[in-house]
Amino acid sequence: MTIEGMNHFTVLSSNLERSKTFYINILGLTEGYRPPFAFPGAWLYAGNQAILHIMAGRPLPANAAGVIDHMAFTASNLQVVIDTLKQSGIHYELHRLKGLESWQLFFHDPDGAKMELDFPASEPEPGE
Repeated sequence: MTIEGMNHFTVLSSNLERSKTFYINILGLTEGYRPPFAFPGAWLYAGNQAILHIMAGRPLPANAAGVIDHMAFTASNLQVVIDTLKQSGIHYELHRLKGLESWQLFFHDPDGAKMELDFPASEPEPGE
């Protein structure tokens, strides 16, 4: 077996519409086809790839399972993303990765899932 790439992440949601709005408005994903599962949810796409699945309709676990710390996505237009996060009242942390000089932007979704967006070194430093 050889791993060929990442297929998708699945996040649990306490409010499906709020989660969809977050991922569509903040990350720019689009909602697309999702098989007719017996529970509510959504599949969100980057281009033609469903990269984020949202599961809803059940209580969030009191103790989250697993050890995944965060999801990371390659992104562009750092200043636009910073402006969007500010307008949405979302706290973030921005770091310049030493050695590579690329940008790492960290923030959380409405249910607490940690996101990382990675921007190329060529992106200018965002203004306040």
